[in-house]
Amino acid sequence: MTPRVRGTTLAVAMAATFAIMRTYLHASPDTDLNVAGYNIHHLFTGVLLLTAGGVAAVVLPVAHRCARAAVAIFGAGLALVLDEWLYLIVTDGTNASYLLPVSFWGGLAAVSLAVVYAVVLSRVVSNPRVQR
Repeated sequence: MTPRVRGTTLAVAMAATFAIMRTYLHASPDTDLNVAGYNIHHLFTGVLLLTAGGVAAVVLPVAHRCARAAVAIFGAGLALVLDEWLYLIVTDGTNASYLLPVSFWGGLAAVSLAVVYAVVLSRVVSNPRVQR
């Protein structure tokens, strides 16, 4: 799998995860995941996905049949973490504040910067003129 394919996979996974999560939570803002009395924000789910996908993406050979899935899992986790991180910084953390424009635009900005970084970096390292 080339750096371009990995970068594109990462970017698509981040953008799709952000879009799906925001659409779902906008339609149902009072949806909470509670486990054993604890409210599990998508920050925590994202950290689990980051860990599972990131470790696999680093350890697996790039030609391994699961390498692309590992990158996609990492991207999904990164989008969840970045979105929730901004939400927790700029709001009071309530379900209602998740619908505030500052929460949406902050999350969109963070995920968009990560998407652009992944795409640009993958193009730079794919350029044969770049010294390795």
